[in-house]
Parts: sequence; C-alpha cells; structure tokens
Amino acid sequence: MPHLTSGRLLARNTAWNLCANIASIFIALFSVPILIRHLGVDRFGIISLAWVVEGQFSLFDLGLGRALTKLVAEKLGMSKQQEIPALFWSSLLLMFGFGMCGSLTLAGICPWLVHRVLTIPAAIQSETLSSFYLIALSLPIVISSAGFRGFLEGCQRFDLLSAARVPLSLFSYTAPLLVLPFSKKLVPVISVLIAARFLTWVTYLILCLRTWPDLGRKITVAGAPVGRMFRFGGWMTLTNIIGPIMVNLDRFLIGALISITAVTYYVTPYEAVTKLWIIPSALSAVLFPAFSTVLAQNRQRAAFLFERGIKYTFLSLLPIVLGCLALGHLALRLWLGATFAEVCTPVLQLLVCGVFINSLAQIAFCQIQGAGRPDLTARAHLVELPFYLAIFWFLTRHYGIEGAAVAWALRTTVDAIVMFWLSGVLVPETIPAIRRLSWMVVSVLPFCVFAVSVTSNVTAIAFLAFSYLVLGMLTWFQLLNAEEKHLALNPFAMFRSLAAPTR
Repeated sequence: MPHLTSGRLLARNTAWNLCANIASIFIALFSVPILIRHLGVDRFGIISLAWVVEGQFSLFDLGLGRALTKLVAEKLGMSKQQEIPALFWSSLLLMFGFGMCGSLTLAGICPWLVHRVLTIPAAIQSETLSSFYLIALSLPIVISSAGFRGFLEGCQRFDLLSAARVPLSLFSYTAPLLVLPFSKKLVPVISVLIAARFLTWVTYLILCLRTWPDLGRKITVAGAPVGRMFRFGGWMTLTNIIGPIMVNLDRFLIGALISITAVTYYVTPYEAVTKLWIIPSALSAVLFPAFSTVLAQNRQRAAFLFERGIKYTFLSLLPIVLGCLALGHLALRLWLGATFAEVCTPVLQLLVCGVFINSLAQIAFCQIQGAGRPDLTARAHLVELPFYLAIFWFLTRHYGIEGAAVAWALRTTVDAIVMFWLSGVLVPETIPAIRRLSWMVVSVLPFCVFAVSVTSNVTAIAFLAFSYLVLGMLTWFQLLNAEEKHLALNPFAMFRSLAAPTR
C-alpha cells in the first residue's frame, strides 16, 4: 500500500488535520463567551466540568481506538485487508461494552460528585445531577466513536475526518446557542450537546462504511486479535493516565506550595504556549498509522518519514519559539499589563523551550507506538513520574513559579532524550536522523540564548530579522531537497491538492 505513506498524501492529511484543529479553536472562541454571558458563570462551569468528566471516563475505551488505528494500518501494509472487518466490529463491540461499564460507573457516583465533591450552589444542584446522568448515558456513544476515528485514521482518511469534524464542532458549539432563547437551564443545553455527540457517531459510522464497503457486508467478530488489542490498548491507557498527571499536576502543586495567585501567573503563559502543540499533534496523528503500515515491511521508509517529521516540526516551530523568547515580554505587556509581563516572562520563555523539545519528541513517541511498543513509553513515564514530582516540589518550593517552569522544561527534555533513544533502539535506521536533529538543536542554541538576553524591543526585532534570514538560508541550502523547494515556491499547490482524492 505505497499510496498510504506517500509524501503528498501525508502532507495533505497533516494540512487537513491542522486546519480542523484551528477551525475548532476559532469556533470555541466565538461560542464560549456567548454561553458564559447567557448561562452565567456557575452553569457554564458545570458544563466545563461535564466535559472534563466525559473526557476522563473516555479512558474506558482502554486504548482500543488507538489500537485499531495501529492494527488496521498494519493489515493494510501487509495486504491482509480481508481481516479488517472482523477487527473493526470486534473493537466496536468491545468499546461499546466498556462504554456501558463507564456509563453505569458514572451514574453510580453522580450523586456523590454533585452533593459531596463539587461545591455547587443549591439552586442548580438538581439540574446539575440530571445533566451528569445525561452525560453518563452518552458514554457508550462517545467511547465507541473513538473506534470510528481510529479506523479512519488507520486508513489515512484524514480528509473525511476533518471535513466532518469542522461542521460537527460548529454544531456542538452553536446548537446550545439555539436553545438559549427558550431556556437557560442546564438539562436542555446538555441534551443538545448529547444530540451532537449522537450525530457525530452516525456521521463517523457512515464515513467508515463509505471508506470500506466490506464492513457492511461482513459484520463479523473474531477473538484472535482481541488479546493483542488489549495489550496495546492497556499500555496506551496507562500512558494516557500518567501523561495528564505530569502535564496538569503542576498547577495543583503550585497552588499548594505557593498560592492560587501564583497559579494564575503560571497557567496563563502555559495555556498560551501549549497551543503550539496543535502543529506536532496534527503531524504525529498522521504519522502514527503511516509508521504502523511501513514498519512491518519497509524500515527505510519509516526512517525517511521519521526524519521528515522531525525536520518539519523543527522548521515550523523554531521561528515562533524565537519570537516568543525575544518578544515574549512585549506580547505579555500588551496583552495583560506591565506587572503581569514582569512576573510571567521568564516562565513563558522556559515553557516555550519545553514545548519545543516536547513537540520534537512526539514524532519519536508515535514511531515507538507505531512499532507496537507502547509498553516502552508507559514504563518510561512510570519511571520519570516520581523523579519529576520530587524535582518539581524542590524547585517550586525554593524558586517559585520560575522553578516550576524549569522543572517542567527539564522533564520534557529528559523525556525527549529517552524517546529518541528508544526510537533508535527499535528502528536503528533512524539513528542518522536523530544525530542530525541533535546538531540542529545545538546550532540554534546561541540564537535562543541571545533572544532571551535581549532587553530592547528594537534590538529584539532586529535580531529576529537577522535570525530568520540566516536560518532561512541554512534551511533552503542545507535542509530542503528539490521537491521541498518546489512546494515552498508553490504553496498554493498544496492547498489545491486538499480537494484532490486521497487515493
């Protein structure tokens, strides 16, 4: 299946993925303020908590959606397409069953959450409880939808996923707005959101049947792949549990060790710079099924895709990172004021470096999982977690939020080193690319150090102009091949190809 890993297809799918991510953010930016204004802070807070609860209970899929992506891509790479319908329906049945278990579990703890755990005004406790019951009822639909997405990603049909995702996101955010003229209660709003989830489920099912018509003709289940799916999905679930702990626990520790005010000074630049993750996330989501397809038969092709992935991530983020380092203080001052900028600038600079390193590591992370070894990433994170918490506690206690940012950036750097080392062990063909990446990172360190040390805005702008010129020339003459130069000179060619068939 060479077409499933062609450079043009992967670039097109990445563009689709990125456009869908950006569109969803803009839709949310438009809809959320209106919902807050009409529902009130308390009711919107309940909706936000409902989304969080739904996201946490989505772990009941036990990683089977990601496992389905891996196995479908692998079967396509090995030309065993006849086994795909059994994989699809087996995983879907399992995920729907686990969704039922999650639904019963959440329904059982809803009264405890509403009346004991959460501090909810008495006036809206009744409608909050009813809303949480509705969320519990929707879990089988939400969790099994991950299976549809996993299947389409394994088939590299990101064009269909993205084409459906934008209008579905638009409906999910705007449908509650249509309810507001008639009711400002939680239950109608949550009901509309659940209707949007069901519409998403039906849409994804139709797209799966359209992509692979044999799914409708061969509705069958098989027990053979279940054990492998559980092994892969189980380690994925462990990673999905540990990852958010390492990413989100910092704000709780800052609140405990320093103050709630310090949390605001830390979280604000954090939320700003982590938006950069949409770039590597869009790329790694496309590369994961590609790695799963080619690693079984063509490891040189896998190494080629790996090198392209880290190179494009590096080149996409580096100009933004340098801009944040040099002009972060100015941006924060214009956005939030001089006092906020004075406190938050060092935090922003440290965090943006950590995000940059972590973004590169995401390519290695998805190659390790594409090779069928999610156990390695989960075990690595298990080992990292206690050391990270100890270092974070020490640095935060003695150096405040700047110490917290240092600990976070240090953790992402160590994690990146581990991920690239594991990737080199599993796929030795990637070692030359890892070495080249090391030299690329070392070569831009002087630019980063100087960007941090600049104090004048005029000097910072002049430095960025010089840096972009030098790095642009190095990129053009050293890093890009003839095909990449052609695409760079004809950027509209890629956008025109978005409408072209993917096969």
